[in-house]
Amino acid sequence: MATLHTRSLARLMMAPSVAMLFLWMAVPLGMTLYFSFIRYNLLIPGPRSFVGFSNYYYFVTDPAFVAALVNTLVIIGGTLLITVIGGILLALLLDQPIFGQGIVRLLVISPFFVLPTVAALVWKNMMMNPVYGVFAQIARSLGLAPLDWFASVPLLSITLIVAWQWLPFATLILLTALQSLSEEQREAAEMDGARRFSIFFYIILPHLARAITVVILIETIFLLTVFAEILVTTNGGPGVATTNIAFLVYAQALLQFDVAGASAGGIIAVILANIVAVFLMRMIGRNLEA
Repeated sequence: MATLHTRSLARLMMAPSVAMLFLWMAVPLGMTLYFSFIRYNLLIPGPRSFVGFSNYYYFVTDPAFVAALVNTLVIIGGTLLITVIGGILLALLLDQPIFGQGIVRLLVISPFFVLPTVAALVWKNMMMNPVYGVFAQIARSLGLAPLDWFASVPLLSITLIVAWQWLPFATLILLTALQSLSEEQREAAEMDGARRFSIFFYIILPHLARAITVVILIETIFLLTVFAEILVTTNGGPGVATTNIAFLVYAQALLQFDVAGASAGGIIAVILANIVAVFLMRMIGRNLEA
């Protein structure tokens, strides 16, 4: 009886927070869903008439939509490739006893705490600038012509900036998992004559499988909404070369003032994000059960 009373009291105390959280999420989503079914352009006065799925049709058939979808997948895939491989290498390095290990670890994870806008500005003006950037200076010192990154390889440039921000996160997760590996397994393998590559592929990598899955799950969900880096560096260009789904929704809403079309794009983005999340959750569930 006392336990039942305690549970009821706990639910009653949690109710205001849950209700506020529900309203915080449900009201904007409901308004977005409502706007996606009406004609609502800030530049076109008139009644907000119901248009059904027309906004969804126009958003999906927009020539920029396919390019934005492909760019989104390329940014996610490239960032995951860099952060997972780089994270494993950095985790292996930081797991070794080195001088100033605490300071080195702090420096490695520090990019994760830099705001995306600030990171994009740093990379645009200090690293990738074709005139006075660090990469341009290195190219000149080697007798090579500097590369105009955002004009020649804009999508790769965006991917590198985003990967630089997420590499510390992957490193931290993988390092934590690596440090939970029993030293007895490594020592037993070394006593049996196993080489470093064999130890890595047959002991360390399987041990890191769950941590890698977690990194992929969390990063993928957040990488679907990459926006600040694109806005600050390329503004979606040249053309639509760096436009992703999030930036396309922004362009519809705040550049073309098409609130209804942007709302439809937002709902489509939410659906895609949920599909990816469900797929990844099933994948991580199978991995954890293995």
